[in-house]
Amino acid sequence: MRVAPGGDAGEHLAALTRHLEQHAPWGARVTVTPGDVGQPYAIDATGPVYDAARAAFRQAWGADAIDAGVGGSIPFIAEFAKAYPEAKILVTGVEDPDTQAHSINESLHLGVLERAATAEALLLEALGSD
Repeated sequence: MRVAPGGDAGEHLAALTRHLEQHAPWGARVTVTPGDVGQPYAIDATGPVYDAARAAFRQAWGADAIDAGVGGSIPFIAEFAKAYPEAKILVTGVEDPDTQAHSINESLHLGVLERAATAEALLLEALGSD
């Protein structure tokens, strides 16, 4: 279950559990066994670090990057931000339309990987020169 930033994962899990238990069809019995709960988080992607990242992506890809609000449910991000409130958080991933991330048929186009590695190198170079 993914929770949007601003929500509380524990409260959402409790609400989902209540709903499932109260709305089980045809007399079915539902048992929910909670696992680990990770809080959602949304970064503020403004400022010089993010400008440098966008410039590196633009140089490596030949086009402007598009910010997409994904990954807000990656559990360690909220914990990391809490532990290091002054840190600038940038989580990148390498995917193309056929990647099928986390599936049995996950794949990656090597040209996409090359551009992503180039972008990361350009970003590290830019950050290291400040």
